Amino acid sequence: MKKTNLKNLFHGLQNQMIHTLSSNRENIDHPGAKGDASELDWIEWLETYLPKRYKVGKAFVIDSTNQISDQIDLVIYDQQYTPFVYVTKGTSYIPAESVYAVFEVKQSFNTKNIKYAGEKFETVRRLYRTSADIYHLGGKGKKEHFRILSGLVCLDSDFSPAFSETSQKKILDLKNLQQLDLACVLQKGSFWVNYDAEPRIEFSTEEEALISFFFRLVGELQKLGTAPAMDIEEYAKALDSM
Repeated sequence: MKKTNLKNLFHGLQNQMIHTLSSNRENIDHPGAKGDASELDWIEWLETYLPKRYKVGKAFVIDSTNQISDQIDLVIYDQQYTPFVYVTKGTSYIPAESVYAVFEVKQSFNTKNIKYAGEKFETVRRLYRTSADIYHLGGKGKKEHFRILSGLVCLDSDFSPAFSETSQKKILDLKNLQQLDLACVLQKGSFWVNYDAEPRIEFSTEEEALISFFFRLVGELQKLGTAPAMDIEEYAKALDSM
């Protein structure tokens, strides 16, 4: 009988997620339905384990100048200072100010999906973000905008080995607004990219893919602090009466 400890609990979570996503791949024939199921599984998992201050969902991101992103598979966002989240027929529109991180959900880690994800990230990061005063006991002040995190989550990899020189080059080929920060390839490992003076990629072991990814994600979210407050007046300018 296995002794209950943190390591075994973490491995159990990973094995459970691998089983769920593998079942989707094997039992759902339609590519679109398969993708939708994987997205829902990741959203449900993150909603369960992320601190409750963070919301998670599939969405378009919109700004006060009427610019809109591509639809993003998984958005981690804040509702404390950005109350305007519009949902219609299952489609969500989230203000740019509220976004902490954006992720693409794919079956496989490969060149096509790395490039595609980078293009999707750019449609969010190029949006205009306002910042209104936040009132507190010490007075008021504006929160500086942070760099929105980006990531890719997959079940497996088409590269052999998964994190070969070729795959690393494809990751680092993404520039500026398309940059990829972290990823989880459930059956191979996870990684995160350090974009200091000399960009470098750090990898987890295969056995700790999910939990290493999760700890890194939570740590990076903590560094961002609270999302800036959206300037309601800027959004209200879309109305004829304002």
